Amino acid sequence: MGGKKKEEKEKPLDKMTVKELRDVAKEATDLTGVSGMNKPELISAIKKSKGIVEDAPGKNNTSVREIKQKIRELKVVKASAANENNLRMAKIYKKRIVRLKKQTRKAA
Repeated sequence: MGGKKKEEKEKPLDKMTVKELRDVAKEATDLTGVSGMNKPELISAIKKSKGIVEDAPGKNNTSVREIKQKIRELKVVKASAANENNLRMAKIYKKRIVRLKKQTRKAA
């Protein structure tokens, strides 16, 4: 019954383990020093050697400094809203600040 072999599909580079990536780099390319590379370095080196163009991430890549500047501005606005007894807006600004802090952790 089982005389047919399934065709092996090549896993995407992002899904491979570091060991698999090192094997691919040693066999398929002329890269040197792959044993000392980590996963992101291996992926970019393999893509570069095979001529694969890396896709830019779709997320907005704002720098941490820009995000922290927005946080500082929102803190000032939040303090003024709290001084004016506008607690609803102060709460909204606090949520925005928390959201921006999460973005800085992801960007770092």
